[in-house]
Amino acid sequence: MPNETLAVHRFWERLALPGLIDVHTHFMPERVLRKVWAYFDAAGPLVGSAWPIAYRQEESRRLEVLRGFGVRSFTAMVYPHKPGMAAWLNDWAAGFAASTPDCLHTATFFPEEGVHGYVREAVERGARVFKAHLQVGAYDPGDRLLDPVWGLLAEAGIPVVTHCGSGPVPGAHTGPGPVGRVLARHPRLRLVVAHMGMPEYTGFLDLAERYEGVHLDTTMAFTDFSERIAPFPAAEKPRLAALGDRILLGSDFPNIPYPYAHQLHALEALGLGDDWLRAVCHGNADRVFGGAGGA
Repeated sequence: MPNETLAVHRFWERLALPGLIDVHTHFMPERVLRKVWAYFDAAGPLVGSAWPIAYRQEESRRLEVLRGFGVRSFTAMVYPHKPGMAAWLNDWAAGFAASTPDCLHTATFFPEEGVHGYVREAVERGARVFKAHLQVGAYDPGDRLLDPVWGLLAEAGIPVVTHCGSGPVPGAHTGPGPVGRVLARHPRLRLVVAHMGMPEYTGFLDLAERYEGVHLDTTMAFTDFSERIAPFPAAEKPRLAALGDRILLGSDFPNIPYPYAHQLHALEALGLGDDWLRAVCHGNADRVFGGAGGA
């Protein structure tokens, strides 16, 4: 067993877990992923710094690596950057989930005519998680076209992993304010704040305390890479501990600039205890997604 895989296994075996559930991984059509990688390679405006891709491999190899780590369930975070993409991405993601039973059926949306229809269709086809990317999509989550979509997803109880924080580069509609206004209208919405909402950690912890459906994923948070540019405030660690049932493991695999194990070790280094780690790395997602850990 290679050293990296062994390090990941030792982490979850020490915690007596059956493996990990990672709610923030990216699988998407190959030509789309290649464009995403090219954007990272060029350190595009939404990236802001050098960002080497640690797992630049063919899809079959990426699946092999993730499963080899002991990740029992994961997602295919797809997202559009313009109108006309989301329905096509949803079709691809539905096919990917059908052929990849350990992948939670993922879908997405964009504020455009017809969005409610194709989101409803994705729900009817069995989507278990949605992805919204306010930074890349550059749209207001409060757009009138999305209000019925948020309502539908709130009613269905389907989580929406949402990049709504202003890291690594702020967008016109990032920060806790825009999604906070959505939550005020749809308080039952299961909103999973990607990247712990960095760098506006405090504002998103506020939302999690205010709305019981708000969760936060750990994607890239607390790692050396992120601590250099958006350190988590030490004063907020007690709140992080208290919200331990609302934190979900996310990694951004394969688009991370360090080994997968580093995310896990960064969580361990917080010193919040083994029960907190068990909940974050498996138990919470297993509950939110209804038995995902057995996939």
